[in-house]
Amino acid sequence: MKIALITFWLLLPLGFAAWHFGPGQSHLERDDANALIQQAAAALEKEEYTEAIKNWSDALGKLTKEDVSLSRRLELEIAKAKMLNKKLPEAREELAGLMTRLDEDPEADPALRDETRAALANSRYYMTYLMKLEGLPDAAWEPEIEAARQEYKLLAESAGDSALAETSANDLEAAIRLARMDPAELYGLPIPSQ
Repeated sequence: MKIALITFWLLLPLGFAAWHFGPGQSHLERDDANALIQQAAAALEKEEYTEAIKNWSDALGKLTKEDVSLSRRLELEIAKAKMLNKKLPEAREELAGLMTRLDEDPEADPALRDETRAALANSRYYMTYLMKLEGLPDAAWEPEIEAARQEYKLLAESAGDSALAETSANDLEAAIRLARMDPAELYGLPIPSQ
């Protein structure tokens, strides 16, 4: 009995080491990802958007394939930070891709889907505003504002009586006003921000 107990006691560190260097690595990666997410949130509060994007991207690289929901959340946060960091066209493309993946996945989180749709609609709105300021022809910006209008309408109708419905209804009105405005009317106005 004594030999079995001593053998077990001596093999215990070996078992722990096998777990640590095997399955335990995924736990360490997840801990590193959580630390990077917290750093990104702190950077976002300080309006250091480049740092936040870098930390979220690094955290995204540390997640496993099973962390689909968190990965999509981080993709959304990266795109929103890019919008704030004056990378609107890049953010708009990423949001469109994420929205497509969310629409194709029946198990996707509805709240994440709505938040992504709202961010995509906002990016389309701001793209339209900039296109109109640049004096691009109607054929260039009309598809963008029409898509934004439809997304705002969908959000307003599907959100019920929530705050998102009210915000989306106000955004819908703003999109309609922007579509009707003459580019000369925009020159004296401040550029809208998030």
